[in-house]
Amino acid sequence: MVNFLHGLLVVLQVVSALGVIVLVLLQHGKGADMGAAFGGGSSGSLFGATGSANFLSRTTGVLATIFFVATLGITWLATVQPKQGESVVDRVRANAQEVAPAAPQTNEIPK
Repeated sequence: MVNFLHGLLVVLQVVSALGVIVLVLLQHGKGADMGAAFGGGSSGSLFGATGSANFLSRTTGVLATIFFVATLGITWLATVQPKQGESVVDRVRANAQEVAPAAPQTNEIPK
């Protein structure tokens, strides 16, 4: 279950990162508005002059939030350790006791 959740979060993180990159590249910068003020740009876009910036900005914000939540989820999954009721020293002692002692060696030759 943890491996499935980790894989899902990684896929979600990569897809949201690519979406943020694409949406940031699609948005007009502040310099593009200066050119439009002097007649160099066209304001006849699909969403109107200001509608596209709001739509793209909101979508970018949503994808950025998804990216950060996925990153936090991956980090949390990586740091969660199963609860151990004993210390490291107790585990080493228990492992040493579980190891069977070696059979005593004799110098006799089998007949």
